[in-house]
Amino acid sequence: MSAETAVPGEVTKLIFRSPLVRWGLLALIQLALISLPLVDRLQVQFSGETERLALDPVDPRDLLRGDYVIINLAISRLSKDLPGADTVQPGDSVFVGLRSETPAAQPTKISRQPAEAGTMAMKGFVLSVTDRDIRIDYGIDAFFVPEGEGKVIETLDTDRMLLEVAITDDGRSLPLTLLVDGKAFRSDGTF
Repeated sequence: MSAETAVPGEVTKLIFRSPLVRWGLLALIQLALISLPLVDRLQVQFSGETERLALDPVDPRDLLRGDYVIINLAISRLSKDLPGADTVQPGDSVFVGLRSETPAAQPTKISRQPAEAGTMAMKGFVLSVTDRDIRIDYGIDAFFVPEGEGKVIETLDTDRMLLEVAITDDGRSLPLTLLVDGKAFRSDGTF
């Protein structure tokens, strides 16, 4: 049966039997899946507010991407005295309200709802709760740098370093720039 004499439903079947069409659809699906994280990153970068956070870096290597600095944010360990801290448990999704200060933003409140945390709030997950503090993972744990620069960063005094991040209204965050003495040292592959 040729495509000219086929009924409309059979034409569709003939088209999808073509290996080129099937491989093309498979390629489009894969490109869409690869693009999802990039679209999310662009959205955070362009719609988020910028804030500076204190950190304690360590220098490892990734065989595929090169050197990177592990980001240990100072706000990853919060005091149990922080308002709202008594209501969280390990595994909870939380929002940490931040107040802009010099040189780095300071946590003001912890909440399970973004509106209760304040106008500038980072989303994170509670890793552990002890009698003294709460450990939170914000999902930004690596800052990639060109090969060889990781060792330089490791030798710097951590009191001189800050991380500039973009934070969206829904609490997502993205590392943008590593600052040394208040000046941009390296950007993390922004678009």
